[in-house]
Amino acid sequence: MRVPARTRAAAAAALSATVLLAGCTAGAPASGGAQGKGGKGVLTVGMPNGPQTNNSNPFLNTSAGASLGYRYMIYEPLAMVNIVRPTEEPKPWLASEWTWADNYRKLTLTVQDGPTWSDGKKLSAEDVEFTFNLLKDNSALNTNGVPYEGVTRKGSTVELTFSESQFVNQSKILTTFVVPKHVWSKVENPETWPNKEPVGTGPYTLKTFTPQTVTLTARDSYWKDAPEVKELRYTSYNDNNAQTTALANGDCEWTFVFTPDYKKIYVSKDPEHNKLWFPSGLGVHGLWFNTEKKPFDDPALRRAVNHVVDREAIHVRAQATLYPKIESVTGLPLPAGEPFLAPEFKGEKQTVDVEAAKKELEKAGYTLSGGVLKDPDGKPVTMTLTDPAGWSDYLTGLAIIKDNVKKIGIEAKIKTQTADAWTAAVNNGDFDATLHWTNSGATPYDMYQNIMDGELYQPLGKPSPAGNFGRFRNEEATKALREYANASDDAARTEAMNELQRIMVEQVPMVTTAAAPIGAEYVTRNWTGWPSESDPYAPPQPTQPNALDIVLNLKSAS
Repeated sequence: MRVPARTRAAAAAALSATVLLAGCTAGAPASGGAQGKGGKGVLTVGMPNGPQTNNSNPFLNTSAGASLGYRYMIYEPLAMVNIVRPTEEPKPWLASEWTWADNYRKLTLTVQDGPTWSDGKKLSAEDVEFTFNLLKDNSALNTNGVPYEGVTRKGSTVELTFSESQFVNQSKILTTFVVPKHVWSKVENPETWPNKEPVGTGPYTLKTFTPQTVTLTARDSYWKDAPEVKELRYTSYNDNNAQTTALANGDCEWTFVFTPDYKKIYVSKDPEHNKLWFPSGLGVHGLWFNTEKKPFDDPALRRAVNHVVDREAIHVRAQATLYPKIESVTGLPLPAGEPFLAPEFKGEKQTVDVEAAKKELEKAGYTLSGGVLKDPDGKPVTMTLTDPAGWSDYLTGLAIIKDNVKKIGIEAKIKTQTADAWTAAVNNGDFDATLHWTNSGATPYDMYQNIMDGELYQPLGKPSPAGNFGRFRNEEATKALREYANASDDAARTEAMNELQRIMVEQVPMVTTAAAPIGAEYVTRNWTGWPSESDPYAPPQPTQPNALDIVLNLKSAS
């Protein structure tokens, strides 16, 4: 796939993140240049997302602000959540403190005293109250689907109430952008408003916008310590090759782009300064089965495929070792998922085991004769593997899987589609198996819910853009998801999470192939203080909410 910044919210918006890439064409727009070329205090950021439309609506995952990530420099959250270390306490931001009550059905926020909007007006609790009512009343802006019930204000506090526990949505609520009431209350249709002159509490304001380059400048009245980065230049390159070239030659200092031969093309150009870090959160990529179709409705067949998929080959050949490996049989990415791992699966790793696969199939009534696997009814087992044309990492992964399943007699073929046609096919259940990503969040709930939630089930032919593309139905899984989301104590949540892992291992609704990276390439020649494996204070991706935290942490190397 062409690697976008896929936050799961954006992925849902694009079907429903971070933001799918536009179709690619040759060439690159004129870049703003690195600090050495563009002047002291400048940080150049790039994404391979093609020409942008002037839209800085922070709530729309299709806006330029989302695609390039600059929305996080203008608008700020109530709290900063580090999804690389999901069990860490959120860092207070526009909210100085917060309290959950009534089993996460009530949230009381205390708004900071001091932040100001870029037009000089002071942030108030009234702005926070207005923002949550805006999301409550406009579903297209509420991309996380949070069921807001009541929003009230008293002094510097805002109280939110919900019809059910929001334990699993805590980080989504706390990372909500706050917008100014005195601006947005005058907007007739906020769901389509392009917001070309954004007013935020962040340290930067929009200076200039073109379809290729967006420039932000630091403002004098920011409520926190002033950033050393005085100007941010975001360039939207037309494709991965153009983005990688700009990164290697110094025109771009920060990006998230898939580069198969990154050591030769990027790192070797300046090993001292050309760095990258690709940590995992709690989302994965994997082979989704359409469990409404035979024989993919049979867990024995799915377990057999799981036994033969060579994840090491996918890691090296398809993902150039950039994406973190998946080793746990539960599909949980480690180390992010370590705190949630069920005791029975600790240390249990995925391995290629063709003999175990054959035994699974034989026990379930399949026969293997002359290199052809036949189902219990005597029909040869075939499989069509689909993904968009041009998504080289996914297509290489499918080619590896095709060879893997041949070892157990399954004849597979690869079918490519346009990204739009593939998206529609996945949503409608018009596929056998496909490589696709999952949602992610502060707990593994988002990942498992995306794969296994029976409440998301739609029959074949009816769109299911919110997830469960494989039409997986298992009452125990749906029950465990509800129990986890609504549990009143940690012990009950732990038991529900353990049950979800057991079902994932036994039923294999998806063959996990890699952790979903929240990584980035960055250049330390001009700026230091980037997050890294030794200092994982934030995911390094420029289109993640923590991008602001990163920029505020950067120091001039000169």
